[in-house]
Amino acid sequence: MNSSAYLIRKANPSEFSEIGKLLIDVYSQLDGFPKENEMPSYYKMLENVGEFTIQTSSELLVAIEDETIVGAVVYFDDMTNYGSGGIATLEQNTAGFRLLAVSNNARGKGIGYLLSTECIKKATESNLNQMIIHSTLAMKNAWKMYDALGFERSEDLDFPQGQMTVYGFRLKLK
Repeated sequence: MNSSAYLIRKANPSEFSEIGKLLIDVYSQLDGFPKENEMPSYYKMLENVGEFTIQTSSELLVAIEDETIVGAVVYFDDMTNYGSGGIATLEQNTAGFRLLAVSNNARGKGIGYLLSTECIKKATESNLNQMIIHSTLAMKNAWKMYDALGFERSEDLDFPQGQMTVYGFRLKLK
């Protein structure tokens, strides 16, 4: 992986629509992930991902390759705005990230890893105790990366989302 080929930065509001389309494209193609007609409110949230930035504790980050957005993630340095089910939003002194996606033609290049490590760096710089993330079985390919980053499964963070189970992970930062 040539990490210098990618720029990780805060998304510009003019890019929010493009990022929403990227998220919808990636998530709708995951085997075993609900389709838009099965979870319309979730896909509406993906489409309007830029709305997370209304909260000052949230940032939409993008990975850029040759002036093209190839990945994105939403970082939270306050879990009250994280927006998941279960107990995650009650965690104190905790960061999280959600909606990590890498375009289909950029997979396998370490972009998800770069976006994840940028979120971990932000949480560490904010002197937070831990980071929480969630995933599904349809996203299990990413679990190896989360494990390599030091995340551990945390069943207390699991919750149901329709017919699907959402699995929680924690990374101790201190």
